[in-house]
Amino acid sequence: MPTDPTPRALPEGLPAAEVLAELRSLRGADAPTRGGRTFAYVYDAGLDGLDELAAAAYTAYATVNGLDMTVFPSVARLENDLVAAAAALLGGGPGTQGTFTSGGTESILLAVKTARDHARSERGVTEPQLLLPSTAHAAFHKAAAYLGLEPVVVPVDPATYRADAAATAAAITSRTALVVASAPSYAHGVIDPVAEIAAAAADRGVLCHVDACIGGWILPYLRRAGRDVPPFDLSLPGVTSLSVDLHKYGYADKGASVVLYRDAALRRHQYFAHAGWPGYPVVNPTVQGTKSAGLLAQAWAVLRHVGEDGYTHLAARVAEASDRLLPGLRGTEGVHVLGDPSAGLVAFTVLTSGAPDLSLLLHLADEMRERGWYLQPQLSFDGLPPNLHLTLTPATFGQVDALLADLGSALSVARALPPVTVDPALAELAAGLDPSTLGPEEIAAVLAFAGLDGDAGLPARMAPVLVLLDALPGPLKERLLAEFVGSIFRI
Repeated sequence: MPTDPTPRALPEGLPAAEVLAELRSLRGADAPTRGGRTFAYVYDAGLDGLDELAAAAYTAYATVNGLDMTVFPSVARLENDLVAAAAALLGGGPGTQGTFTSGGTESILLAVKTARDHARSERGVTEPQLLLPSTAHAAFHKAAAYLGLEPVVVPVDPATYRADAAATAAAITSRTALVVASAPSYAHGVIDPVAEIAAAAADRGVLCHVDACIGGWILPYLRRAGRDVPPFDLSLPGVTSLSVDLHKYGYADKGASVVLYRDAALRRHQYFAHAGWPGYPVVNPTVQGTKSAGLLAQAWAVLRHVGEDGYTHLAARVAEASDRLLPGLRGTEGVHVLGDPSAGLVAFTVLTSGAPDLSLLLHLADEMRERGWYLQPQLSFDGLPPNLHLTLTPATFGQVDALLADLGSALSVARALPPVTVDPALAELAAGLDPSTLGPEEIAAVLAFAGLDGDAGLPARMAPVLVLLDALPGPLKERLLAEFVGSIFRI
């Protein structure tokens, strides 16, 4: 018998039950996505049956291709419903238009592309700039890198962590394609002075985007629940686009987001159309071409199921969790809450002798993780202190007392641990390195020294790794992190 020369990429087919059992086993090593103990990356409404509804809706549309709504007209109906709901919630007028996207990063990419092309065609800008506060999401820097804009970063107020409206206005130039404000910023959960920033942009004839990826689906409902929420959306005349993630406080599955524009003429710059090839005419509203309509369908189903009263109730639960958590944090010796959290996000640092203590903070994060909590470490940046970040959800409400109790005991243990420090000579050496000239062996050696060996996985305690990363210059830090992720995604 001749030997089959085709390489074998897969094992023999396995029974469905075995495949699912292996998936469940792999999932066991992950952080929990339900129960209110993971304070980043996940949003838990705490509603029975919501996950099952989303899964069933996805399954119903999993094989529908969202590429061509003329073949699958239900795709247009579902998307129009979602965009209309977002526009109604977020101050849209009769001309407001938008698009459903795969997440906040894609929404931001599209808004930046739109601004770049608008500035080019309407104002003749050939070397566009993207003007943003230092607390703007990293996705804007990603968009600038992908799309050829120069990011111009304005420091924020070091006391409030909000964007400096006056400094932003002063930084607008004839090359500015887009001005950015956050509602709220991810890092500290505070709302920028959107009205002042948008007005300054409008005075110069420049577009203004509000990153409401996190806050867009909770701030209006917090207002309806009786909380004080400043204007931040398309109801402000100078705001020309806005992004809102439905997979955050809309509690849909990832990824589901909407980008809104003040009118269709502006949105048109987002589209890509091409007829210069022998295949079918291509029109892509988003970065993606072919895509399953399953994510669209599950987001539509979740929003329809929860409804206005449901989202108002869920927003109130988040606010009540914050009302209980913040006094507890502020009453814990050495804990300092950063800024004035406004939309479910809380950042706090810990102090020793009145100054932020990075080693203690990271020991605390490790101790909390051993107790079953994930609090997201954020390193120092441009004079802003390192901190631990918490995303509150309705599921947090029942966990506040347990969290504060464990935080107190974990902090006591952390204070008794020896400080983690970086050798000053090593820090000086790192400051003089050019990351672009480092070869693979040198990078591997630095990663191993930092405890970031992809073959060995992450260390059990991250404090030593993060203290070292905090001391490294930004470009070297970025190179090491990229190489580390590359070492994990390796066959």
